[in-house]
Amino acid sequence: MTRRIVGPFNRVEGDLEVTLDIEDGRIAAAYVNSPLYRGFEQILQGKPALDALVFVPRICGICSVAQSAAAAQALAHAFGWTVPDNGRIAANLMLATENIADHLTHFYLYFMPDFARAEYKGRAWFGDAEARFKAITGAAAAQLLPARAAFMRTMGMIAGKWPHTLALQPGGSSRPLQASEKMRLHRILREFRAFLEATLFGDALENVAALADADALSAWGEAHADSDCGRFLAYARDLALHELGRAGDLFMSYGSYPQESGRHFPSGIWDGAVAPLDVAAIREDVRHSRYAEAEAPQEPATGATLPLAEKEGAYSWCKAPRYDGRVVEVGALARQVIAGHPLARALVAAGGGNVLSRVVMRLVEIARVLPEMERWAATLAPGEPYCAVGEMPAEAQGVGLVEAARGSLGHWINVHRGRIHNYQIIAPTTWNFSPRDAQEQPGALEQALIGVPASADGATPAAVQHVVRSFDPCMVCTVH
Repeated sequence: MTRRIVGPFNRVEGDLEVTLDIEDGRIAAAYVNSPLYRGFEQILQGKPALDALVFVPRICGICSVAQSAAAAQALAHAFGWTVPDNGRIAANLMLATENIADHLTHFYLYFMPDFARAEYKGRAWFGDAEARFKAITGAAAAQLLPARAAFMRTMGMIAGKWPHTLALQPGGSSRPLQASEKMRLHRILREFRAFLEATLFGDALENVAALADADALSAWGEAHADSDCGRFLAYARDLALHELGRAGDLFMSYGSYPQESGRHFPSGIWDGAVAPLDVAAIREDVRHSRYAEAEAPQEPATGATLPLAEKEGAYSWCKAPRYDGRVVEVGALARQVIAGHPLARALVAAGGGNVLSRVVMRLVEIARVLPEMERWAATLAPGEPYCAVGEMPAEAQGVGLVEAARGSLGHWINVHRGRIHNYQIIAPTTWNFSPRDAQEQPGALEQALIGVPASADGATPAAVQHVVRSFDPCMVCTVH
């Protein structure tokens, strides 16, 4: 057996290193290392409770709205405040804008350039992939970036700025829209829909969202082969990406986009069927993480993050969150499986969580969410309240659970004498890129890499890159 360290990875948000044990040309074991410690949970201690809204967006420049949304929901829960409809809708529009932009950035700029690697020169589609998706020179980026920038004007209108908006508050949104701005918002969404339908899909969003099984997806891909999604499906079929990168097939979602009742995408756990989410079943294990250990895995609400850089047996700054002691996978695939999307469930039934199913369901989620954004924008009521204000108790506890683009994001806050006594964060990549726990269970990525073809030297194989990027890691969010 040969041990090899790969990393740092390019086109990944933050620092990532993976140690691979290779035997007979395949990965026998993987150890995922988040090598950079940041310390936001320590920074927040002792700050006034509302200061969380200033600090937590700085955790990440890519998913800053998701961090703000989780903090605002945690504070609202702690304070007992109720958000008016306009504030709820505005918050949904902010988060949906960021999530869709993240999905597109991942697809075009992080994931697809790997198909233009020299390793694939012998493939019939290589010339097309190189011309369309090669980093820096590919034609697709030149089309994506202006369309994405125009779409992000939505964020300027409803959030004031991006990243690091301060518009999201425990009581809703501090940025009310006027009637004329509502009209401009509709125009931005309409223009962005045109880009998606012409370039990414070559078809109406509703037709993509309606795909129900693998046969329908394959037939659709052949009929829309000139679209960028169609190109991906062709490359993926040739490389058998549906056989690559399967993890444990236990999926979790906190639910996303609050409605008047429930959430647009519901919460739950999928283990062959949907079960209700029990937040009390979440624990953080630090046996192989560089933090001081407690007697047992801790609940986030009462847990601690105490750095211990030289800890024996530790190999990552990422903790190992577990649900009822088990490893879960989070992300767009998990959201759509739990929401009951027929294609998501068909793909999981056929091959579990794998490279193909993760990427496909990100794109399907775009097709599902943008029409909802159009409907949400239509229900905004200019002149009605956007933000509620109430009394802030001196002693309080709260939890904010949202779905960022990459999956389930949770913030747990404990307020004592009006200041933050404890603040714990579990980011999506913490779930997917965790190290082993006290039971020696590998994390989701560590499982997904087992069996992947790899060599003892040379460039990191494209297959490893595909598996890692299929989770769309955001390492800066996962290192506390």
